[in-house]
Amino acid sequence: MTTPRNDTFLRALLRQPTDRTPIWIMRQAGRYLPEYNQTRARAGDFLSLCKNPDLATEVTLQPLARFKLDAAILFSDILTIPDAMGLGLYFSAGEGPKFERPLREEWEIRDLTAPDPHEKLGYVMSAVSQIRRALDNSVPLIGFSGSPFTLACYMIEGQGGTDFAETKKMLYQRPDLLHHILSVNAQAVVDYLNAQIEAGAQAVMIFDTWGGALSHAAYEEFSLAYMQRIVSQLTRFKDGAEVPVVLFTKGGGQWLESMAATGCSALGLDWTTHLGQARQRVGAQVALQGNLDPAIVLTDPDTIAVEVAKTLAQYGTGHGHVFNLGHGVNQFTPPENVQALVEAVHRLSPAYHLADILPA
Repeated sequence: MTTPRNDTFLRALLRQPTDRTPIWIMRQAGRYLPEYNQTRARAGDFLSLCKNPDLATEVTLQPLARFKLDAAILFSDILTIPDAMGLGLYFSAGEGPKFERPLREEWEIRDLTAPDPHEKLGYVMSAVSQIRRALDNSVPLIGFSGSPFTLACYMIEGQGGTDFAETKKMLYQRPDLLHHILSVNAQAVVDYLNAQIEAGAQAVMIFDTWGGALSHAAYEEFSLAYMQRIVSQLTRFKDGAEVPVVLFTKGGGQWLESMAATGCSALGLDWTTHLGQARQRVGAQVALQGNLDPAIVLTDPDTIAVEVAKTLAQYGTGHGHVFNLGHGVNQFTPPENVQALVEAVHRLSPAYHLADILPA
């Protein structure tokens, strides 16, 4: 695996010295960019865009053409796995993702199997390979998946934005059925992420978007245990280079120590967790990624710079921090504000890395 010319992101995830804090943004290729909206219109709909490797490559590269970001992230969706399982993913205008056949009947759950990523999700692997070629070793490419529990929520509820009543009812009333779904999902995620790594992804991230909705005990049993299973089975070295793994549980600040013990490389943090306190809690076990509130990027460049300075100061001096938002960029964010965010991180972060680059 050829090292990217800008490998600051990979080095930060591996807690190696860097001369500044790298930055990329969750959902950095998305509706806030007019060029993305134009490409999506050409595709016809969101799912068609995801399933067209040429267009997925195009939109993956769009934010990098505008901003000096330190990583690209594969343009796809976390729900490609349940779609490949035959649940009938579709997107309603203004309503988000839905499934035609949510999992409610026991026989449907028992029949669930992990899809072959090359057979059912080959379009994703084609996109990964194509994006790597297009990047030409400029910056690393991040692959990703949803967590088993987050995928299960969509698969059972049939849509997002719910109170997870059906999922939680199954969790408490028929935990055996939920564990079966989660076990199948975990194997599917392992196969999917390893296929992405084989195709060229240089780091991978697991999005546990809904894990924070669980009780303490339920999180550890129904979410964290399955992410740990995934981490233990991922390809961690490819062509002599380490492949970092990032875990992100939105609303998961209370479980940082347990998450860090999974063997992952880094933890993503949302804005409800204090970055400095998180660093104290996990020590040298993992790097940290985050965690600016996306609403801040809706404001103005001066406010953004002030809040960037606060976030950098929270983490403090030294390596092991990847600057990011605490969740995806808001679709109504002015692109010039994202430019201001990236410039502020580039301008303000080197002061926190002087000990990394100066001789003792």
